[in-house]
Amino acid sequence: MADMKTREVTTGDAVPALRSSSGRHAGLVRRRGRGRGGFGAPGPGELVLRYTLLLVVLAITVLPFLWQVSTSLKGPYEDVFAQTPSFIPLQPTLENYAKVAATIPVWTYALNSLIVAVIVVCGNAIGATLAGFALARLEFRGAKLLLALFLSTLVLPGEVTIISQYLTVRGMGLADTLLGVALPGTIGMLNVLLMRTAFQAIPKEMDEAAVIDGATPWQRLVHLGLPNVRGMLSVITIFAFIGAWDDFLWPLIVLNDPKNFTLTVGLQYLNGTFTANPRLIAAGTMISFLPIVILFASLQRFFFRGVAEGAIKG
Repeated sequence: MADMKTREVTTGDAVPALRSSSGRHAGLVRRRGRGRGGFGAPGPGELVLRYTLLLVVLAITVLPFLWQVSTSLKGPYEDVFAQTPSFIPLQPTLENYAKVAATIPVWTYALNSLIVAVIVVCGNAIGATLAGFALARLEFRGAKLLLALFLSTLVLPGEVTIISQYLTVRGMGLADTLLGVALPGTIGMLNVLLMRTAFQAIPKEMDEAAVIDGATPWQRLVHLGLPNVRGMLSVITIFAFIGAWDDFLWPLIVLNDPKNFTLTVGLQYLNGTFTANPRLIAAGTMISFLPIVILFASLQRFFFRGVAEGAIKG
């Protein structure tokens, strides 16, 4: 009984002391947090540096775009070549966009670009997914050699292979066609490697369990692989669309008939031989930029999810 009373007294004395000690420690941490911004919080100088760098990056990336928007809205009597041109249009008008449609068949060119972009996106979404799944989950002879060949193609710039690509497309009879423009970009090697990495992120135990249950490779791809790589699939979809929509050099080489021109190639007719109206060029640039904005705004939720999660659900 004496030992029990001793333990009770000791415990009774220790608990208030422990509580008071933890209370003093918590109060000290709160005072330090209020004084210094918390543990690991940046100081005033570091915050100023961060925001300064963000403003510099914002000015480099956004200001040219805003300047193009401003130029496309300026009236015909505003001097865009003045020594100190105004950033805000003095006589804002949408007439420049109407003149673009009257100068060139912009909607035909936009439709051609859309057809090329859809072919490229579908080719990458299907081809890169199948190739990435095969490299990540299927065992076959020569898999490492094939992966090495994929990696080696990333070292070569596109200008090195563009002549061989043109000879191949012409030999297939696809010169001066939209299919010939889209064919070289239907499967990007970088997209294959991205999909391979996404499929590799799926735990092997899930794949092995599906094999034990008798699932075929196609069933494993449809029911196990695709639900876990939708984020990465949206990433390569956006990249493929932007690459096909903005491409200028390859369509310029392949296409000869103005009826088949893509939008980026057709916009060159806004810059005449003897005259050049920067307002029309800026308006045409904005028209070509609009579909990219719409696509990214529609898929940005999946895009950032795919980048942040590494294409595997938590």
